[in-house]
Amino acid sequence: MSMEELFHPMQEPMILAAAISIVVGAVVIVAGLTYFKKWGYFYKNWLSTVDHKKIGIMYIAVALLMLFRGGIDALLMRAQTAVPDNGLLDAQHYNEIFTTHGLLMILFMAMPFVIGLMNIVIPLQIGARDVAFPRLNAVSFWLFAAGAGLLNLSFIIGGSPDAGWTAYFPLASTDFSPTVGNNYYSLALQLSGIGTLMTGVNFITTIIKMRAPGMKLMKMPMFTWSILITNVIIVFAFPVLTVALALMMLDRQFGTKFFAMQDGGMDMLWANLFWVWGHPEVYIVILPAFGIFSEIIATFARKNLYGYKSMVMSMVVISLLSFVVWAHHFYTMGHGVMVNSVFSITTMAIAVPTGVKIFNWLLTMRNGKIQFTTPMLYALGFIPIFTIGGVTGVMLAMASADYQYHNTMFLVAHFHYVLIPGTVFGVLAGYHYWWPKMFGFRLNEKLGKTAFWFIAISFNVTFFPLFILGLDGYARRMYTYSESTGYGPLNMLSFVGALGLAVGFALIVYNIYYSWKHMPRNEKADVWEGRTLEWATHSPVPEYNFAVVPTVTRLDEFWFAKKEGRDITAGKIEKIHMPNNTGTPFWMSGFFFLAAFFAVFNLWVPAIISMLGVFGFMIHRSFEKDHGRYISVEEVMATEKSLRGDK
Repeated sequence: MSMEELFHPMQEPMILAAAISIVVGAVVIVAGLTYFKKWGYFYKNWLSTVDHKKIGIMYIAVALLMLFRGGIDALLMRAQTAVPDNGLLDAQHYNEIFTTHGLLMILFMAMPFVIGLMNIVIPLQIGARDVAFPRLNAVSFWLFAAGAGLLNLSFIIGGSPDAGWTAYFPLASTDFSPTVGNNYYSLALQLSGIGTLMTGVNFITTIIKMRAPGMKLMKMPMFTWSILITNVIIVFAFPVLTVALALMMLDRQFGTKFFAMQDGGMDMLWANLFWVWGHPEVYIVILPAFGIFSEIIATFARKNLYGYKSMVMSMVVISLLSFVVWAHHFYTMGHGVMVNSVFSITTMAIAVPTGVKIFNWLLTMRNGKIQFTTPMLYALGFIPIFTIGGVTGVMLAMASADYQYHNTMFLVAHFHYVLIPGTVFGVLAGYHYWWPKMFGFRLNEKLGKTAFWFIAISFNVTFFPLFILGLDGYARRMYTYSESTGYGPLNMLSFVGALGLAVGFALIVYNIYYSWKHMPRNEKADVWEGRTLEWATHSPVPEYNFAVVPTVTRLDEFWFAKKEGRDITAGKIEKIHMPNNTGTPFWMSGFFFLAAFFAVFNLWVPAIISMLGVFGFMIHRSFEKDHGRYISVEEVMATEKSLRGDK
């Protein structure tokens, strides 16, 4: 590939502007760290940290960046289709942002937001001082960050993926996509996917082996249950994606024919492998949100969660059924009646345990003393909007009817009505709810509620018209249409809604700035009158989480202890063992990034050299003797005294 081809995307004004903004942003960060002499602090406290709370904060920071990066793509798509025969974007540019929007929002916004909250909250909820494998946790984050960086780099060097976020073959083959865009796709997703798989192993081990004394499985908080089940799905689903992406790379870069339409290949093999991973992936990002809503609704209704056992069982059933519905994504691609019927039944069946959860949340709120905080507004807004998504999902589950709905904007509206209230509302609710645990102060409630109403109303204005357009025959992935179709007015209404969504998300970011400057820092640790163990320790949380590990005798132990006047963290303070920080995960992921970047362009010699760097770090770790360190009793007592505000 010539230099002209390599940087050809930057001939587009918007891409050039994006490239300039990236360079300017990087220069500002480097200059700021240099001017304020913060390089040492930044490296010691963030780049080399193994503290699960800081890793969680970094996940969320990247997720918010990707939210806005993917949001810009969404605005451009809505602007392009707002009026007939629009020339804002050409077909190639539209295909690229259509693809990157889906990838960024699912894999680089929703996933890291969920994993970030998981990192911050789960060890606290189970009364643990850390995760099972702190270094592996850091490797997980930096591999994810490397994958995110690689995918975003495609926007300015070489060209972005352009075959849709599902990358169906033969569209993703070199015959139809000869640029390096889909090489970026296969390698960026492999990097981040390996990191996610490590997270799955880490948190299953953490939850199974590191719970506080007395916390049996059926005494775990619902968010912890949702995370345990989610990580089991991750461990079974993500290897399928890794294999599919490896085969994709072999087809595109080594001339194999796994997904070709000749020489014994099968393009539908990709569709099957992708959705065997892809549909469980939907529940990987939605089940944690269900856990978040369960915690928030119980807290702000001032009641215990209704139907605890049925909630656990419904999540287990959802996790099992999530692996047997994948073919509903291609009813129209040549299956027989029997296959379509089986997958139609399993798809409709998965609505049953989801409905159980909806009724349990409603019954939890019945006769409760509801407090309408910002997190509770997101939980309440989720229920009716998600229900619309669920009902339209049952419509799509009927194979015969799906022949009419398939590949129309009706489908686009459906999955946004599921994923935005089911995931985005969930992580935003958790983000507001647990913010005091991260930073020791609350986000401004007035700004938070204003942002919620902008998002909730604008969401419906954006996506409900797409149901109507889809039933009227408007196909998805169309970058333009003629005025005679009559699609213009509803598309313009959808664009107006998208602008409202942009305002809502901008308010969320402004709320961080405003609250950082103006919100009081002297609030109590249990700021929401919570029920679970994370509220039993200080805000912000000390490095060791709990000076004394609490003992649990029942569900919602902290809630009952408060009512009974007991302090579940009282006891003898002893020295605490903690892991040492290390920069190895950061530098190792840098070599992974370089290896993947060179591989994108078939530069195999520098790619192999970079991988030797990765193996070098692995070998070094194999022989390293690092047994961690102890925090002395005196240091723990001094920290506790400071966090209590004692003089």
